[in-house]
Amino acid sequence: MKVLVNSKEVKTGATTLSQLIEELALPAQGIAVAVDNRIVLRTEWTTYALREYMPIIIIKAACGG
Repeated sequence: MKVLVNSKEVKTGATTLSQLIEELALPAQGIAVAVDNRIVLRTEWTTYALREYMPIIIIKAACGG
């Protein structure tokens, strides 16, 4: 399946948002995820099913100012 992560096409074998985050080797903390311009709560990641060409935005927290 292919999804759009931060506007880039990504091929994945993941079926849920948590599997995708793990596959992309992203940290469990310090990130926020939005699908279709809506924030997905971390508690929903394990059950949030992916679909073909789903637009996903991943935002990483950064230190500094």
